Amino acid sequence: MAKKTFKGRPLLSGNLKGKVLSSKQPLNTTGSYLENLFGGNSKTAPCTDPNNKEFYRKELGGAIICTTTTVGSSLGGAALMGVGSLGLGPKAILFSQHVDSVSLAGLLMDDIWNGKRVITIDLLGDDFLEAVRSGDQVSIKEDGTVEVG
Repeated sequence: MAKKTFKGRPLLSGNLKGKVLSSKQPLNTTGSYLENLFGGNSKTAPCTDPNNKEFYRKELGGAIICTTTTVGSSLGGAALMGVGSLGLGPKAILFSQHVDSVSLAGLLMDDIWNGKRVITIDLLGDDFLEAVRSGDQVSIKEDGTVEVG
């Protein structure tokens, strides 16, 4: 596969290489993490949202998540900050569209208050999600460039 390069808006920048977990469905932060926060299991963070077939039961802790955007409720940001404080947050979230403000607030709080940086880049475009599949290798740069392949 030829390498493809995408440029997005870095909101929480960083450099990272790794394999991705990708879904064309929005990540429901509340539905995906709520059981992890209150279920007593603090060693893993499997996705608990049965509506997202591509993420359901996959390990979100330490993942490089590729998705359209995030949805959920006003608890979505708190869920992201909560799993971060448990050491179970993702390493990066890469969005084809705009990140929602509630999730971004939780990611910023996790970074500032907990010292847990989740590299966050949005506006990578719809072509990004067409090009990236779960298991693909990506290289993320501080300037918001993501190279797939």
